[in-house]
Amino acid sequence: MISVEDWAEIRRLHRAEQMPVRAIARKLGIARNTVRRAIADDAPPTYQRAPKGSIVDAVEPQIRELLEQWPQMPATVIAERVGWDRGLTVLKDRVRDLRPAYRPADPASRTVY
Repeated sequence: MISVEDWAEIRRLHRAEQMPVRAIARKLGIARNTVRRAIADDAPPTYQRAPKGSIVDAVEPQIRELLEQWPQMPATVIAERVGWDRGLTVLKDRVRDLRPAYRPADPASRTVY
């Protein structure tokens, strides 16, 4: 992947100085197809890493089932029930995010009387 500075230099050489693709490639020491791609792109190159899932994704359905039955079950007990043998912080964070959807409505916080 070329840097943003190289991308800008390629476009400057091609547009302002009217240099051909082959001359730009030779001057900068990069492939002609890379030069063609830089000329065709309207935005500078960016690196985007493919999103990785979490290790908790594999056991999330089991966590949801347990929370449906017992919304107040502690995360440590959930970890035992699903056979979790890794660090608890990641699991606790996911349980903290999922738990509000399974809690029953609080009768004291109703909005209609």
